[in-house]
Formats: sequence, C-alpha cells, structure tokens
Amino acid sequence: MPERFYEKIKLHILKKLFDMRCWMGKHASIHTMQKGLPSHARDSKTISKVISELAQKEWILTKPTHYGLELSLNIQKKRDIEEFIEANLDF
Repeated sequence: MPERFYEKIKLHILKKLFDMRCWMGKHASIHTMQKGLPSHARDSKTISKVISELAQKEWILTKPTHYGLELSLNIQKKRDIEEFIEANLDF
C-alpha cells in the first residue's frame, strides 16, 4: 500500500489519542482506533503495522490486557507528535 495511506492512518490514530487526551496513564483500546476509518483501512493487519511503527518511534505506548491492546501517547515525545499532527492536518 502507498506510504501516504499509512501516513493518513498514523495521523488518524495520533489525532484520536490526542483528542481523547490519552497521555501516559490514560489508555484507549486498539478497537477504538478503527472507528472513523474507511472500511478498506480497517484491516487489522494494517492497523497493527501502523501501531507497531508508532511504538518503535516511541510515540505511543502499548499496554497488553486480557481483553486486547491499550494505547496511550508518550508524553516525552509530545513535541514530535504535535508537530506531526499540525504538519499533516491538511491531508
């Protein structure tokens, strides 16, 4: 899939967590991130790939639970996350 497609999904996930104020201790379910995406972008493999990429950059923190994966933003990367969101809002 094209890189721009993954960038849109990254923006969606980061913006959603940012709007929900999920920093460090506050988490949101990975299933919540699929809501609001078009049906062709809701593929769990695609979402997992984007999330693992964001986790590698340490922009998001993952917390495995018995009912699924929980996500939160890394407060130490706040400036990078805000710059990415602002730079890509016109997507």
